[in-house]
Amino acid sequence: MSAREPVSEHAKLARKSVESYVKGEGRADISDAPQELRGRKAGVFVCLKKDGELRGCIGTIQPVANNIAEEIRDNAVSSATSDFRFPPVGPDELARLTYSVDVLEEPEDIDGMDKLDPVTYGVIVRSGSKAGLLLPDLEGVDTPEEQVRIAMMKAGIRPSEPVRLQRFKVTRHD
Repeated sequence: MSAREPVSEHAKLARKSVESYVKGEGRADISDAPQELRGRKAGVFVCLKKDGELRGCIGTIQPVANNIAEEIRDNAVSSATSDFRFPPVGPDELARLTYSVDVLEEPEDIDGMDKLDPVTYGVIVRSGSKAGLLLPDLEGVDTPEEQVRIAMMKAGIRPSEPVRLQRFKVTRHD
């Protein structure tokens, strides 16, 4: 089964980045990325799916690169090669991958789960030095309680530990 072509410039850049790296060509040249991707910074998550199933998803809550284009390139490669849940993507898988890029807005502190809507907001759960993030609008995550529980589990935070909650919105690009 062949994957559909990315529509957005964000997803096209993610695909270019993964394909260049997995084919052994190194980091993709992003000098031709649109100005909208080179002109500002933001946290970015890049998720890969193969045949509709998650194949890798890695990102940054706060920007660590010089711009969104670099953030996409670096997180796309990490999603393909460094997501501990999956083996690295092989060249034989490239034609079956689809890409989504979530550009995060600035997180805001909230004082309870009643301020969450798992379709609209992602969540960041913090306890001490541990932090877990869950993107919004994920299949099977229908309640704030489920969203927070999964984020806590990802961070290794026990249910008895006190937590600080933040919410954020994303713009998703496929």
